[in-house]
Amino acid sequence: MLFNNKNKNERLKEEIHRAAARFLLEESNHRSLITITRTDLSEHAERMMIFLSVLPEEAEEEALEFSNRKRGELKKYLSQNFRLSRIPFIQFIIDRGEKNRQRLDEITKSD
Repeated sequence: MLFNNKNKNERLKEEIHRAAARFLLEESNHRSLITITRTDLSEHAERMMIFLSVLPEEAEEEALEFSNRKRGELKKYLSQNFRLSRIPFIQFIIDRGEKNRQRLDEITKSD
């Protein structure tokens, strides 16, 4: 039973990840590159955090505000394009871990 629920949540994460990436690509003004780096879904699928990477870095706050402002439209997009019984609450967050990984890559390449 737990295994099936875990697989269902993983599929849900993957579907929302791909759909959110498509949605942001369609809706953005293309002044910055917004990439979804990962998604985290709560155990009972009531909350989902979508982690973003933004280039140029100076556009992060604007891209984050834009993404969070579009959450309602994203939920509508998901309900129209997927047969989901319940869409979790979605929150966009800048992926600080990805930024740290990129900095480490830069440091190791310069040695």
